[in-house]
Amino acid sequence: MLMTPAAIAAQLSFWAALPFLAVLLLIALMPALAPHWWESNRNRGMVMGLIALPFAAWFIHSFGDGGKFQLMHAGVEYFSFISLILSLYLLGGGVYLRGSLAGTPLANTAILAIGALLANVVGTTGASMILIRPLLRANRKRVARSHIVVFFIFIVSNCAGLLTPLGDPPLYLGFLKGVPFAWTFSLWLPWLMVNGILLVIFNLLDQSVINKEEAASETVHTFEEVMQHEPLRIEGKNNLVLLGLVVLVVVARGQHWGFGPEGWPVGLQEGLLLLLSGIGYLTTSQRIRTENNFSFGPILEVAILFAGIFATMSAPLLLLNANAKELALDLPWHFFWATGMLSAVLDNAPTYLAMAATAAGQAGVEADGPFIGKWLATGDAASLYLTAIACGSVFMGALTYIGNGPNFMVRAVAEENGVKMPSFFAYMRYAFLILVPIFILVTLVLF
Repeated sequence: MLMTPAAIAAQLSFWAALPFLAVLLLIALMPALAPHWWESNRNRGMVMGLIALPFAAWFIHSFGDGGKFQLMHAGVEYFSFISLILSLYLLGGGVYLRGSLAGTPLANTAILAIGALLANVVGTTGASMILIRPLLRANRKRVARSHIVVFFIFIVSNCAGLLTPLGDPPLYLGFLKGVPFAWTFSLWLPWLMVNGILLVIFNLLDQSVINKEEAASETVHTFEEVMQHEPLRIEGKNNLVLLGLVVLVVVARGQHWGFGPEGWPVGLQEGLLLLLSGIGYLTTSQRIRTENNFSFGPILEVAILFAGIFATMSAPLLLLNANAKELALDLPWHFFWATGMLSAVLDNAPTYLAMAATAAGQAGVEADGPFIGKWLATGDAASLYLTAIACGSVFMGALTYIGNGPNFMVRAVAEENGVKMPSFFAYMRYAFLILVPIFILVTLVLF
């Protein structure tokens, strides 16, 4: 007889969560402890395999068909997750924005605002990789540029991706767990509040910086220099069309178009996304990908690390769900800050799932299948708690370089272009000084 999730959770101990915790800690710490060794995807894959395979074997041995069912379900969700991330990464990497805007405070603010919208279509990673180079080109004649890149990380690489499941991996995992595609549209107020305040702060700061540069320059008028720019034009427009089709496929699957209440068969959405990705790859000039410094390394890294996450996450999700009422997390703002602080130092996607499983468990909903959707259907209280969890996971990934995948990628591109970026801890001080007061305001207004 197939063991239920509750029956499995009743037999689990804390030790069953250790492989999952080990995966998260390795992801967080290895880039600092052994950066060169950890850069190899072969080494990452070896470590993930050494943790995930013994856990999977133990889980199946201990819980039989029930354990096998949990792992197979995680595998299906992993395939869905990777197929979307791959399509966004591959198609986004085939779009090249040639030329630049003027490097004025108003133009820089406009680029960040465009990124805040674009991130919800191509993801925070896609938007970051499309816009960071034009932004750097626009400001190549500026003396102080690091603050521009830091705010780019705050907004485009993190806080912007809150409005659709495509925006940030945690929200897509929520979509896979039953959250309706359009539910994230309801997060427009915290999205507007955080990104709006950040854009205003950035504009004022950038204006102050350029005024100081202008005053300090005896021979060159900085403002006049940065007004000189190259006309913008987009190359790889076919990929924009394909990205639109990716969005359409995900929406269609979420709304069960063509298949009624039973939903789409397993593999249909994933097959369509892979087909669109293949078309984009084959029809895009290699020159565009070269100019974008495109490689498969980053997406392979994501695939390897998330394989370890998905393979080991069943046990901790079931444990948190079953023991949720014993945890000192009672109010929405508790979940906002707990999710956020963990997302700042660990990966925000599994943190989102763990906190959602905890909150759902407190409401008596088992962490099985599309459990977040079932929990949301219980009423407005669930929606408020999930809002807190979603905002915490997306917003607070900006607090450290390791909080979200695009952060390090943007930093690397900036340093390649001669921008002296803050160190790990200097960036944290910068982030806490600017972001934490905004998050406190969000807490007071919304949670």
